[in-house]
Amino acid sequence: MTVHSSVSQALLAKIADRSARAGVIGLGYVGLPLAITAARNGFSVTGFDIDPQKIVAIDAGQSYIAAVPDAVLSAETAQGRFCATTDFSQLAACDIIVICVPTPLTKHRDPDLSFITRTCDRIAETLKPGQLIVLESTTYPGTTDEVVRPILEKTGLKSAQDFFLGFSPEREDPGNLDFHTSSIPKVVAGDGEAAADLMKAFYGAVVHTVVPVSSPATAEAVKLTENIFRAVNIALVNELKVVYEAMGIDIWEVIDAAKTKPFGYMPFYPGPGLGGHCIPIDPFYLTWKSREYELPTRFIELAGEINSAMPRHVVGRLAEALDIRSGKALSRSKVLVIGLAYKKNVPDIRESPSLKLIELIEERGGSAAYHDPHVAEIPRTREYMALKGRTSVPLDEQSVGAFDAVLIATDHDAVDYAALARWAPLIVDTRNAFARRGIESGTILKA
Repeated sequence: MTVHSSVSQALLAKIADRSARAGVIGLGYVGLPLAITAARNGFSVTGFDIDPQKIVAIDAGQSYIAAVPDAVLSAETAQGRFCATTDFSQLAACDIIVICVPTPLTKHRDPDLSFITRTCDRIAETLKPGQLIVLESTTYPGTTDEVVRPILEKTGLKSAQDFFLGFSPEREDPGNLDFHTSSIPKVVAGDGEAAADLMKAFYGAVVHTVVPVSSPATAEAVKLTENIFRAVNIALVNELKVVYEAMGIDIWEVIDAAKTKPFGYMPFYPGPGLGGHCIPIDPFYLTWKSREYELPTRFIELAGEINSAMPRHVVGRLAEALDIRSGKALSRSKVLVIGLAYKKNVPDIRESPSLKLIELIEERGGSAAYHDPHVAEIPRTREYMALKGRTSVPLDEQSVGAFDAVLIATDHDAVDYAALARWAPLIVDTRNAFARRGIESGTILKA
């Protein structure tokens, strides 16, 4: 038996009998659910994060992620299967280390891998033979091989020989109650046969279905393909929305009729812009990487342009509606934006178009406020620092009556739409929220 095989076989045995300790770096929407799922499947798990407030919350049994209820979090910590820390030296005690850190874009829409590189530097400080290092952060094909591996190998240890390296794209969908970390099929790949076997063994012990692919680059491409597919199709219906508006045709009625076709069609829906970490960002990771091969990505870039233009289109429709229906300019109007989160029924405001809508309204001289049952206050964001600290206004007749228009940006279920239809003098609905609930009023305009 070679040294390589004995090292990997030892880790396989520890995974099989659950004596392997897993470390999860980045306890956000991806990392915390993964850590708790691994703990519930018998692994001892240490969570790592640079935000001490998250550690304080976890120690108090208070989850900040809806997919992890307080009771579930408390049960795993009470049983000693899960703990969290800001002390990265404890990575030395982990057999498996999973990286779940952000991968945003720079101001010039280039990949920002600084979170990954800094995390790998921390791992390298305690890297030891026999560890499995896994990247889950969404990124361009080649990151695991070209960025992560060189940093770790600066220690003198070699991938596929001393330690093992893999990639498995996260597939979390905040707010989706039909799927959980354990029930979503997991694509896995390793740097070499031993790493691939370890990836299948670890994730096979944590989730119901594992989908092996041939290389980390392929697994990285899988994640981008999934989100590019969504971005392109959303851009298509956003463009159709604008065209059909000009023709007096309701895009929502068109989609509802088209989706009755039992084959060859999948419904996607328009909106005020794209939000969340994945769809507005991930396609640009591929367009950036494609430049290395001198290959254009016109289709993807055009989709990005269309989706990015939607907030301005919506504000234009809002201004037009105020002018025609109220005889008032947007510059002299007060607008209440309903929904700050990027999608319904979650508190996640990452890349939310609502922030852009507020900014655009105020750039044109208007006044904007927001109501969101899931977001009490606007936190610090990199792009919208001026909005930090604003709080959600109450949704009652007196408050709503103080605004000239209501703009539906996110269709949270907890909003009383029937009451809004009675109280608001003008409503611009970007989500078809009223029609879907059978609420009709001459004050409602779709956009």
